[in-house]
Amino acid sequence: MARLLTIVLNYRTPEMTLAAAETALREMDGIDGELVIVDNDSGDGSFDMLRDGVDEKGWDVRVLQSGRNGGFGAGNNFGIRAGLSDGANPDYYYILNSDAFPDEGSVRILMEYLDNHPEVGFAGSYIHGPERDTHVTAFRFPSILSEFEGAARFGPVSRMLADHVVPLPVPDHAQAVDWLAGASLMMRAAVLDEIGLFDETFFLYFEETDLCRRAKVAGWPTHYVRNSEVTHIGSVSTGMKEWDRVPEYWFDSRWHYFVKNHGRLYAILATLAHLAGGLIHRGRVLLRGKPPGDPPRFLRHLLAHDMTALFRGKVPARSDANALKRTAFGEGK
Repeated sequence: MARLLTIVLNYRTPEMTLAAAETALREMDGIDGELVIVDNDSGDGSFDMLRDGVDEKGWDVRVLQSGRNGGFGAGNNFGIRAGLSDGANPDYYYILNSDAFPDEGSVRILMEYLDNHPEVGFAGSYIHGPERDTHVTAFRFPSILSEFEGAARFGPVSRMLADHVVPLPVPDHAQAVDWLAGASLMMRAAVLDEIGLFDETFFLYFEETDLCRRAKVAGWPTHYVRNSEVTHIGSVSTGMKEWDRVPEYWFDSRWHYFVKNHGRLYAILATLAHLAGGLIHRGRVLLRGKPPGDPPRFLRHLLAHDMTALFRGKVPARSDANALKRTAFGEGK
């Protein structure tokens, strides 16, 4: 029987993390596996609260302290490296956001899907909100053309570049996609052994994109599994819905993704395409007397960041303590 290790990452949401873990444990009943909770150096007492909560509930669950807030990928890597308590390696790793709650049968469905499709590397769930509203979590890989289309936000452009639009229409059946958001994602251990874990240069955003791309290049596709359903609150730790300025780590991650996977020239062209599309969008909304859809000074911030990164040569590690206190490790994206 295949063995499973489930990882729930916490950053300053201990009560919700325990609720997500409880739901995951319910769905793991009868599965040969374990669950670990990783506190991503919350610094607010979360670690003790999680340990006390696990003890009070009498769960056979390990609560681990990562020791640093290295981001979404680093936190999950810490849990993956912990392995099973008997020292064995699982067949599958299942990463679950602390604000995501597997619906009935969802975890087993993902395991059975990977069991029955040995050519598939990763499998992810259909994600919906508490009111059953559908969340878009299946995507194409970003490209120069997708940067232009996404920034322009103009119907004729989107129709012309339909095959390059990053968000995919929500599939109504299991199918291959380029990449999936990591709120509920099961990964074949053999694939991670082959391609490596999350790239910890990404503090937050683009880390799943990069991992799924590396898997696809190695011949391991990612599949969206429609009948595995998970309830997701979303953006609890990151505060993304309240952004009035896109944080520096988003620009760092975007630049690193393009440079790593396509080279510096491609990254420059992607930025220029985004700027061109953004100017089209701003011209249209200005004529209509409406504000642009981006946060204030977004295009200037993008250009300044990428020109600096171009001459700096690489993305810096996100190690500034004050910056990390203002951000999350990546759950609830």
